[in-house]
Amino acid sequence: MSKTTSRTLGKSGIEVSPMGLGCWAIGGPFWAGETPQGWGEVDDEESIRAIHTGIDLGVTLFDTANVYGAGHSERVLARAFAGRRSQVVIATKFNAVFNETTRQVTGSDTSPAGIHAACEDSLHRLNTNYIDLYQFHDNGFPAEKAAPIRETLEALVTAGKIRAYGWSTDFPERLEAFAQGPKCAAVQLQLNVLDDNPAILALCDKYDLAALNRGPLAMGLLTGKYTPESTPSADDVRGVKSPEWMKYFKNGKPNPVWLNKRDAVRAILASNGRSVAQGALAWLWARSPKTLPIPGFRTVAQVKENAAAMQFGPLTLEQMQEIDKLLGRV
Repeated sequence: MSKTTSRTLGKSGIEVSPMGLGCWAIGGPFWAGETPQGWGEVDDEESIRAIHTGIDLGVTLFDTANVYGAGHSERVLARAFAGRRSQVVIATKFNAVFNETTRQVTGSDTSPAGIHAACEDSLHRLNTNYIDLYQFHDNGFPAEKAAPIRETLEALVTAGKIRAYGWSTDFPERLEAFAQGPKCAAVQLQLNVLDDNPAILALCDKYDLAALNRGPLAMGLLTGKYTPESTPSADDVRGVKSPEWMKYFKNGKPNPVWLNKRDAVRAILASNGRSVAQGALAWLWARSPKTLPIPGFRTVAQVKENAAAMQFGPLTLEQMQEIDKLLGRV
């Protein structure tokens, strides 16, 4: 068993911890009409303690978005990073337009003026004068229309507002469109032991891009604490009014298709003294040298458990092959 070493944020050369922390949940509730977009109520003081715990345990990468909690996640991070900005790498995202007071998402804006305004707003909320990684937050935006967005991001790098940029997308043709930019350094993709994406990872190798892994624990299913009867709260994105794209939970309960996949590999993930969640992170590190899992959190305990995975290191080749057999991927 070997400790997982630091990784690089693609061709930006920015060194980061082998895992980051995803800061969606700590934004608290927000909505698109009646559809919940957050993870339920949060305690900001616990969030800040959890972030400080992460930094103390060696986590340097923190991933958020302007829309998480309708700006609230960025504001919590600003409080947590006071006096510690030099110790962290901040990744945030743009695209959504929202009302901070009502916490309603009201639209999107990909115009150059809109992107510049969103960047300035995030800089203000984060209380920083630069963003390390600025990510386009629209999984399905047409690839053929992406060039002006990419050029706007290149201009923000030139202006010193951001250091590098990427796209949060699961589609290879979209990543290809951004990868042509000199300062494109990353993609953020859905990736976990149950849900692979070899096409995107191949492009990361081709273009020297980091692969930030959202959903590294399959929205909680890979923590091992969810049963077929678990029911997230009504203001949780996984609840009964979940968005169309939510596949790990259906009708307010864990999707049995994904639970069965988890149970098939649970013993391997939990071997060698790891928890199921730690094993899921270990799979991601073994999958590619480009991966950067960003598990979400709401408590100090969650951060401690996830950060401890770095001490175990990646799964072995034999374990990886056995998982592929169990999931029918070979």
